[in-house]
Amino acid sequence: MGAVAIREESFGELLRSWRQRRRVSQLDLAIEADVSARHISFLETGRARPSREMVMKLAEELGVPLRHRNRLLVSAGFAPIYPEREVRAPEMQVVRQALDKILAGHEPYPALVVDAVWNLVAANSAAAMFMDGVPAELLKEPINVMRLSLHPEAMGGRLINLAEVRAHLLHQLRRQAEVSGDGRLAELHDELASYTYPGVDLNVAHVPGPADILVPLRIAAGDRVLSMFTTIATFGTPVDVTLSELAIETFWPNDEETAAAFR
Repeated sequence: MGAVAIREESFGELLRSWRQRRRVSQLDLAIEADVSARHISFLETGRARPSREMVMKLAEELGVPLRHRNRLLVSAGFAPIYPEREVRAPEMQVVRQALDKILAGHEPYPALVVDAVWNLVAANSAAAMFMDGVPAELLKEPINVMRLSLHPEAMGGRLINLAEVRAHLLHQLRRQAEVSGDGRLAELHDELASYTYPGVDLNVAHVPGPADILVPLRIAAGDRVLSMFTTIATFGTPVDVTLSELAIETFWPNDEETAAAFR
């Protein structure tokens, strides 16, 4: 038996999918793109063919990620225009230098760089705490930071407030999967949601106290409990697929005891 060919989605199908994912009507998109709603309808049904400029304009209005903008261009009969370079590529030297300075400058606190599906790209020396005692199987390349965060044999087994952190991370992953259209994130979400933690009530809801300003990560570390919160930064105005998908996560002490432990 011959192999079954997988049909590529047409430009119109992809456009409709992104418009619906963004919950935008044909009329609203037409107004933003300065065209008629009828033209948007014709593009989605294949009765009209877009120019390259129109593909770019619609993708911009819909906030389509660069990786998928390339796909839209190809489906409309144009060559992709956004390159996808390796982080180690010579052209990315200035990016690597910036990442190295950010990671080193954040010590003694942990900091790491992840890609679109939360695979580890780089980390500073303080981030080694997240790998301590983790089974070798979970440290095989590519190391997934979300998997490390919730796996019961990794950080998931050390989080004091596992239920609330798990709920937040799963919601974040589900939302990212919806916004990005990346099926890999949906698969990762389902894997992480399937983890079990004997004796842990995952339905515990966090009720903020009068002094709370955020939900910290509370991690058991020997006889200490380290309390941290995180910030995430991305590069502005990227035109490279890889660069557009990189994120820098920095961890900050939530109390003086945690700060002293890192120092």
